[in-house]
Amino acid sequence: MDFFRIQGGHRLSGRITIEGAKNAALPLMAASLLTTGRVKLTNVGPLADIRNLGSLLGKLGVNVDFGSDDTISMTTVDESCLHAPYDMVKTMRASICVLGPMLARRGRAVISMPGGCAFGTRPIDLHLRGLAKLGAKIEMDGGDIIATADRLKGATVFLGGPNGSTVLGTANVLSAATLAEGRTVIESAACEPEIVDLANMLNRMGAKIRGAGSPRIVIDGVEALGGCEHRVMPDRIVAGTYAIAAAMTNGDIVIDDFPYDSLLAAINHLDEIGVHVSKVNPNDDDFRCSVRVSSNRVLKPTIITTQPHPGFPTDLQAQFMALLSIADGNSIITEKIYPERFLHVAELSRMGAQLYRQGSTVVVSGVRQLHGAPVMASDLRASASLILAGLAAHGETIVSRVYHLDRGYSSMEKVLNSLGARIERCKETKAEVAEDAVPAIIPSIRGAGLTARAAQEPEAKA
Repeated sequence: MDFFRIQGGHRLSGRITIEGAKNAALPLMAASLLTTGRVKLTNVGPLADIRNLGSLLGKLGVNVDFGSDDTISMTTVDESCLHAPYDMVKTMRASICVLGPMLARRGRAVISMPGGCAFGTRPIDLHLRGLAKLGAKIEMDGGDIIATADRLKGATVFLGGPNGSTVLGTANVLSAATLAEGRTVIESAACEPEIVDLANMLNRMGAKIRGAGSPRIVIDGVEALGGCEHRVMPDRIVAGTYAIAAAMTNGDIVIDDFPYDSLLAAINHLDEIGVHVSKVNPNDDDFRCSVRVSSNRVLKPTIITTQPHPGFPTDLQAQFMALLSIADGNSIITEKIYPERFLHVAELSRMGAQLYRQGSTVVVSGVRQLHGAPVMASDLRASASLILAGLAAHGETIVSRVYHLDRGYSSMEKVLNSLGARIERCKETKAEVAEDAVPAIIPSIRGAGLTARAAQEPEAKA
């Protein structure tokens, strides 16, 4: 496994461009199952999750061609392939997004229960209930979801859950409804920009969708969809991560293809903290523009609660925790989407962060200086937070298990090094891998500032 060796304390400056959004690209790729026409996506980063879903689509009868210019072309050549096996979906929760398109087009889909980052239970019951409302018969057999339907029929589908709307569930039902007979109304639909991007592409393919980006989406089913070409939206989480990297190093960078309109909640909190995100050209489109990111020398505390879009995104919670750990005062972060998404707390504490967790809330008492230490990445966004902390820390930080990071950030070390960071990607030796197998509860207990309850909670799943 690879790890990062980071020499902290180097100010970032320069210019970068944001890659296409992983969380948008995956449902867009899955939508190629809805047609035998050619679907071409541009602005797609060379990420592990993108490659994995490409392999899965290949297993499902889709000819997938990865271009050398950040493009993917997909054409279905065999619609008799109906099974997405466990060995192909276990590493990626987003693999569930093939369920709706395959069911709608082929009348049957067999999908193994998906995997992904281990930071708490994320059930897919809303996906299955939504498809059942459209007339699908849902069964479980040996860890597989078996969905069948002669032809789906339009219905009113409610997708609200205890932690808000479901993004992938909305993508699944939305995609399936495009080929259903009659009208489908999705109530309490996810409002995330990635859903808008999916609806835009489906409409280019011939679907009839209106209301995407609001809690109510209306879909009038059509007989068939065709191919299209579509540019994937810029990744708002990657953009937010690099903005925080600039802030944590007292840097000054320009970010191109910045999805300003999709990050208003995060930008608002950055402004409260003392981080300035300003358009290079005030007349630029809010959807994709160039911004300059700089910060005050003294960062202020704030109060953050994660919420469904347009609220504060859960995928930036860990990165903001790293930023607030060096702010001047006490901040409060409450996680309302995934209450157990705090695997980074123990590792940031190893670097000197003062973090006190109680249930779904963490109090962050800012310190003057973080200190380099060996830490372990536990999921995609936690990995990013540890790298950000390493950029600002005094001394050397070793971040192990960065394969998590490669699922959502394209060559992050190269991007940051182009701005003046000092990060080296290294290979672990066999001895280091063996040492890495020691249960993660040990660093949890050692982490400074953790409550006794936080140290005892068994949340350090790999």
